[in-house]
Amino acid sequence: MIPLIALLAAAGLLLAATVASARRPTAAVPDFDGYLARWSPLHGGYDPRRSAPLLGWLRLSHAAARPLARRGVLPDALTLWGLWLALAVLVLAEAGGRWPLLAGWVLVFSGLADTLDGCVAVLTERATRWGYVLDSCVDRAADVVYLVVLDLAGAPTPVAVAAGAAMFSLEYLRARAGNAGMGEIGVVTVGERANRVILCSAGIFFGGVYVARAGLVATLAAWALVAVGAVALVQLGVAVRRSLATAPRG
Repeated sequence: MIPLIALLAAAGLLLAATVASARRPTAAVPDFDGYLARWSPLHGGYDPRRSAPLLGWLRLSHAAARPLARRGVLPDALTLWGLWLALAVLVLAEAGGRWPLLAGWVLVFSGLADTLDGCVAVLTERATRWGYVLDSCVDRAADVVYLVVLDLAGAPTPVAVAAGAAMFSLEYLRARAGNAGMGEIGVVTVGERANRVILCSAGIFFGGVYVARAGLVATLAAWALVAVGAVALVQLGVAVRRSLATAPRG
């Protein structure tokens, strides 16, 4: 009961802060093509049209983010809402029974909020270095919550830890590659965050469908995360090596 009350109190404070901080943009909010034109330079010139799943995810994000951008919702507020939704997943999933059905959908919205904050920042030209750091920290915190939820649902702890290790290694490799001079995304791997969110959501949601086999469902989802993480590390590792091998020495 106490976690639920605390969660609802946090939602009230966050809602008040979101409304109070909203500032309508002075310029028109771009359409999808305009959004892509702004998105690409911020991601090393990567063309999202090269990846159908990425393009579809960005199209969905733009459709949801454009009304928020028009109303002046700040990107940082959406980042914090993503963290709140992740914590809500934990509370709902821990309740057991059929509650994981709702928890699975809330997890999807948590992952979508992670994309919405960046989308709103691009649409309103409010992308900042602080926002980038905050978003990254909240993403990693939410990832931990997702894995904890799978563990609570019955996935073996070592498997959940292995999934987390693969996930964090992938993000660390991409970050270090950027510091080393790789100025582009490199490759869209099978382990990108959108795919991880879908797998985690499925592992929670179907645990609510098949309550008696919730542990098995969570275990399968955790092993799937380990598998896609391992494949993604190979994909990204090869791309990073090729990119840095041909990059001019500083």
